[in-house]
Amino acid sequence: MKQANTPDASPWHAGERYLQASVGVADQMEYYGPRIMRDHLPEQHRRFYNRLPYLMLGAVDERGRPWATLLEGPPGFMHSDDPLLLDIDRLPANGDPVRPALTADAAVGLLGIDLTTRRRNRMNGSISAASASGFTVSVVHAFGNCPQYIQPRGVSPDSLGQGSSEVESEILGELDESAKATIRSADTFFIASYVDPDGDASRRSVDVSHRGGNRGFVRIEDNVLTIPDYAGNMHFNTLGNLLLNPRAGLLFIDFESGDTLQLTGRTELILEGPQIATFPEAERLWTLTVEQVVRRRGALSLRWRVEDDSAMRELIGMWAPQ
Repeated sequence: MKQANTPDASPWHAGERYLQASVGVADQMEYYGPRIMRDHLPEQHRRFYNRLPYLMLGAVDERGRPWATLLEGPPGFMHSDDPLLLDIDRLPANGDPVRPALTADAAVGLLGIDLTTRRRNRMNGSISAASASGFTVSVVHAFGNCPQYIQPRGVSPDSLGQGSSEVESEILGELDESAKATIRSADTFFIASYVDPDGDASRRSVDVSHRGGNRGFVRIEDNVLTIPDYAGNMHFNTLGNLLLNPRAGLLFIDFESGDTLQLTGRTELILEGPQIATFPEAERLWTLTVEQVVRRRGALSLRWRVEDDSAMRELIGMWAPQ
């Protein structure tokens, strides 16, 4: 996405428009885009972020690698006294690769998501102020997302209100067997991506979004992940970014132990071909070749429990690869 200067200006960049055109919704999205992408936080979004005990955050390190992480704290650690700003009174723990990327003027992507109700709102912007205890994000775009493919999970009440732990970071150059086991068992992950319009890093736009499926929906071969892309809102924010800039950062969470697995690497889109049919219900695929792994065991204080997976299974079938 790029910043719209007038109410009728397109919020979509070239990668998003290309993919929208490929499925025949370009005119529709040009009409709806300026109406659904806001340059401020509506009141309901401000209340929503304020109630959440966690936030998904994406940023880009000094080497141009995107990373995704989860911030946690007591409800109220995010607050907005101005619809153009969101104040966040938390930083990632030391050892989280996102932490050093949160500098003044840095572009960031945010995803507020309630895994219990499956509601989610997305936002991207830039850091207008940073301190030793938190940061403020100036809004560029704010918009809602549908609840598709979100596995319902409730937070265990006794795990609320804490910050992430200062645990040792294991840094690897490729996936080991433990990392592969985490990925194979996952039904959820989060992805950070970004674009620099016309190669201008000062106009950088970062996005972080959710991906879900039946347990095992991500396939692994050596150091390469293959991920199905299902029918969605037709924005193509993530895939549009990857079309123009193939870098991505993934976050896998062990919702029972609090372990996190952060990956960064290079992607490739698979928009047609026989391989797509091997993933039931997929409309296209993309791959990630992993370049670095950061594992932090027990980093998160929050714990979740699965509420009901019937909606997920109904959406994308009963397939679960062995």
